[in-house]
Amino acid sequence: MPEQYQIEVVAHVINQRPEVSDDYWGGVPSIIRLRDDLPEDTLAGLSEFSHIQVVFKFHLASPEDVHLGARPPRNDPRWEPSGTFAHRNHRRPAQIGISHPRLVKVEGRDLHVLDLDAVDGTPVLDIAPWFTEFGPRGEVHQPSWPTEMLATYWAESP
Repeated sequence: MPEQYQIEVVAHVINQRPEVSDDYWGGVPSIIRLRDDLPEDTLAGLSEFSHIQVVFKFHLASPEDVHLGARPPRNDPRWEPSGTFAHRNHRRPAQIGISHPRLVKVEGRDLHVLDLDAVDGTPVLDIAPWFTEFGPRGEVHQPSWPTEMLATYWAESP
């Protein structure tokens, strides 16, 4: 049996995106609202950063959505099958996502962000500032399919 951990939710996402979508996350305004029982000063100093890292649970996915093994990205036959850990979707075993939205402002317990690709009600597991120094080291390379597949991911909704 796999090892399991219990993780407390620290916040929830509030926005106008109730449904999961593969594209058009650009410019989406969201609020990440900290739990009432956490001290407000846990957010002190965060407003000095342009971006944050948000770890969240794909709460609308079910364990039946997990897909272990290789498949074409978005099930599109134009792209060669790749394994579960070569994808960044909810079909992962832990069903956890990571996003790097722009931090617009901190207002009390609310983090106002843009470009958070999480739907309304999403449980947030962790929030951290984005440090440039923690970005990838060395030259970054990837196959061509992510660029093709994500051409409209950060476009604004038509």
